[in-house]
Amino acid sequence: MNPAAGSKAAAASFEEDWAASYADYAPLPGIPDEFIGADGQPRPHWRRLLDYLSANDMERSLAVARRHIRDLGISYRVGDEAKERNWPVSSLPLVIDESDWQAISAGIVQRASMFEALLADVYGPAKLVADGVLPAAAVAGSKEYLRPLAGVKPPGGRWLHLYAADIGRGPDGRWWVLNDRAQAPSGAGYALENRLAISRAYHTTYAGMNVQRLAPFFRAFRSGLAAQAGRAEPRICLMTPGPYSQTYSEQSYLARYLGFLLVEGDDLVVHDGRVHVRTIAGLKRADVLWRRVDADYIDPLELNGASRLGVPQLISAIRSGSVVVANMPGAGFIESRALLSFMPRIAKHLTGEELALPNIATWWCGQREARERVLGGFDTLSIAGAFEDRVPGFAERNLLGADLAPAAAAKVKAAIAARGLDYVGQEVVRLSTAPVFEDGKLVPRPFVLRVFAAATPDGWQVMPGGFCLISDKADARAVSMGDGVQSADVWVLSQNPVPVETLLPSKENVNIRRILGNLPSRAADNLFWFGRYLERAEATLRIVRCLCARSVDIDLASGVAADSLQRLAGLLLAWGAVPAEQAAPRTLATIATALGSETQYGSVLCSVRMAYGAASVIRERLSVDSWKLLGALETQLQLKTADLATEAEAYEAADRALVTLAAISGLVQENFNRVAGWRFLDIGRRVERAINTCRMVRSFAGDNASADDLDILLDLIDSQITYRSRYLIGVALAPVRDMALLDPYNPRSVSFQISQLRDHIDTLPTLNDDGIPEEPKRFIDLFAGEIASAAADDIEPSSVLAFEQTLMRFADAIASRYFLQRPEGLKVKSASGLA
Repeated sequence: MNPAAGSKAAAASFEEDWAASYADYAPLPGIPDEFIGADGQPRPHWRRLLDYLSANDMERSLAVARRHIRDLGISYRVGDEAKERNWPVSSLPLVIDESDWQAISAGIVQRASMFEALLADVYGPAKLVADGVLPAAAVAGSKEYLRPLAGVKPPGGRWLHLYAADIGRGPDGRWWVLNDRAQAPSGAGYALENRLAISRAYHTTYAGMNVQRLAPFFRAFRSGLAAQAGRAEPRICLMTPGPYSQTYSEQSYLARYLGFLLVEGDDLVVHDGRVHVRTIAGLKRADVLWRRVDADYIDPLELNGASRLGVPQLISAIRSGSVVVANMPGAGFIESRALLSFMPRIAKHLTGEELALPNIATWWCGQREARERVLGGFDTLSIAGAFEDRVPGFAERNLLGADLAPAAAAKVKAAIAARGLDYVGQEVVRLSTAPVFEDGKLVPRPFVLRVFAAATPDGWQVMPGGFCLISDKADARAVSMGDGVQSADVWVLSQNPVPVETLLPSKENVNIRRILGNLPSRAADNLFWFGRYLERAEATLRIVRCLCARSVDIDLASGVAADSLQRLAGLLLAWGAVPAEQAAPRTLATIATALGSETQYGSVLCSVRMAYGAASVIRERLSVDSWKLLGALETQLQLKTADLATEAEAYEAADRALVTLAAISGLVQENFNRVAGWRFLDIGRRVERAINTCRMVRSFAGDNASADDLDILLDLIDSQITYRSRYLIGVALAPVRDMALLDPYNPRSVSFQISQLRDHIDTLPTLNDDGIPEEPKRFIDLFAGEIASAAADDIEPSSVLAFEQTLMRFADAIASRYFLQRPEGLKVKSASGLA
């Protein structure tokens, strides 16, 4: 239905679908509401949205959005939680009309420009302090004022590259700034992910509402960083605190979306005064670092000595002008609440204008008059830390004077009187509300909108939308991610049709690249182990399925010797899939534990979770389909003994998991570019498969192996059909050993894995330019010759053990050569590794 048509049918449909939903909608007294206008009816742009949407279809559409988020692995952490939470997307977008947004955008640009000038002054000539506009204590007292940066000229000429402000509508109907963000503003990636999820769920509505696109903002931001680098085709890195960061999912998504290299502090090193990325091909120059690590942690030599997230000598590289850092360390100074009390006169002094977006009234208690004002009006104000996120001496982010018990109030007042510069008093602001669809009805909920501005060659550009958090509590004064909080997409409407935008270049000249070597060592390490854990899970599944098959199939079960089944269970025990007391064959408890135990490190579920953990560190390199399959596989394996009534059900569970693993392998083989990342993933799989095959051969193809043993081995290495088609006789020891160990045409044999590993090593870059083979190549060449010259009749169990040990030493050689070592272990043998 087209709302623009204004038909009676449209109006009737609106009333029918939504009248009951918002009949009881009541804005909170004295608080602005985005949905209901002064006439008590939905505002025109909201009514336009609801005209498109059907109340009956919203839950179904929202389920589509939430499945999309779950499949993509979009997540976040709260505090120090070990497990990530699925991203909570709200049922309705926050809708803002074009005229309202123009006022917001102008105010954001004004603040961003003002803060750029402010940072240049406080780290430069300090005229604001000299002129009495800003007290020196308000600068020196801030933990985010970094003295090592005083007098430093930012490489590229900018302190701020990405600015954000948290805003809400005040009682007078104007938008007010609650907080300024410049340390390492988060949320832009989540805003983009919200857009993708909601536009997919409400695709018809989204297409018809003329919603302004987000892609131009990200394209401008990327261009702005590239322009600062000072050389063509710069290497731009997103510097992350690592996978335990609360917003790591967002960081990895942005790196993939923007084409940046996702790096941790250990991935970087300062060499010859420049910042370089440690890659498998040696050190590669980093031109721009988009910093998501708090400034105090970026250089343990000059800042926080306890940091393990930073890069020694990074500040020195910044001083020399060799690397652009966005935002510059020290930019977080503008986030201090003490600064809010001086913003009106700072704006007047720097820009000659009043603030278009005022901030909430704030009094810094470091000045006598303001301190007396706060203590005198204590019961009407909110008390917060002047330079910290929490109130000094308390666990809370802010304290409402009116809500404190007399003893607590006296304690706060005494702290303010003793050391007022650590505290601010702020006007108590009730946030404006927006509608949320709950239990079939629209209800008002308070929200905070974070708006982003990017520095570009053409000036500041504001994202037409933002990161919106909606609280589940009607009287919330502040909103942060946690239980009950949702995030809404933000739709800024346009009067005219909006063209489709992407990040793909149109008329730009793009140099074609096919070169290996930009893979960070940490990424190579995690890809290698991702492959190993997947292969380990597959091997364990094949053992479980083999056990089940010989319990379900009467023909198989009747002739299998008990000691053969015991050896199968023994493999599960040796691999840590079951505890010693459960290492008995043909028991559902053994099978269920091997499949779904959360405590046995060798269970299939634990191996898949370890693979997921390795993949989460390099998630920007994996496809959406891979994430879907990994999530589906984990769900399939969350089994308990009670979930498996029979061995037949256990067999089906193992078989389904093997099919999912086969799908993941197919994606890797068919969709993963044949570059260094794929090679390390495949090296991990080949090494693990060869080691597992050797262990299986030692268990089931010993000198006294029975026909049952050999038949089980053929099952475990998935070679039954090949053997039967090749040999008319029954199973025999020498042919089975040959097929498992020496056959170069069998993709499950050790020989085949060695051939593939040799090809990978020959393709990977080398550090040395002296013509002498590096250790991994020497290992694999010698092993390949040994395998090629071996004869099945001469193979002994000790020979197979030697093969296994050689493979393990080869894996160690790969790790020593290509994977990340601590700085003291880095040896740069040739300048040819620099770029």
